[in-house]
Amino acid sequence: MTDPLTAVAALERVAPELARLRRTAPSGIDWAEVEECLGVGLPSDYKLLAEAYPSMAFGDFLCVGFPPPGREKAWAEDPEDLEILAEWCEDAEMTVPLNPFPAPGGLLPWATSNQGDYFLWSTGEAGPDEWTVTVASRNGGWWHYTGGAVQFLADLISGSLELWSLPSIRPSVEAFGAN
Repeated sequence: MTDPLTAVAALERVAPELARLRRTAPSGIDWAEVEECLGVGLPSDYKLLAEAYPSMAFGDFLCVGFPPPGREKAWAEDPEDLEILAEWCEDAEMTVPLNPFPAPGGLLPWATSNQGDYFLWSTGEAGPDEWTVTVASRNGGWWHYTGGAVQFLADLISGSLELWSLPSIRPSVEAFGAN
């Protein structure tokens, strides 16, 4: 796994427009509340990105959302993505079955695409900074990436990562949401 600061720097290099969205002060997300509601800690790279930037969309395709300060509990308890994911896991023809979080080793969403794809953490006992990324395509494909979310974004946007059935991602970035 790449160090969180190194991963964020790599993302800033491949998506130079990200610099204009950098906050002047940390977002102030109450991570203790988020993690208490979820019942699990979240990866350091994701929290670092959320503290430095607002929720964002890369290439008008891949949307990375963060808990809005003051609405952490509502964000953490929103079941919609997990319900959809449960259906996808049930329909997936995998030799090793996949399950949504909070099942042990379950999949926890951290981003989506405007085409209905999910970008997930494969949670595990090793701790959140060791979780890997799983991509669930709306077309039924599943892929695993050994690395963190921010490292994944940098590799995907740079073109150094196999795209599977995803489109190439332009390095443009726009903020969305209230945080």
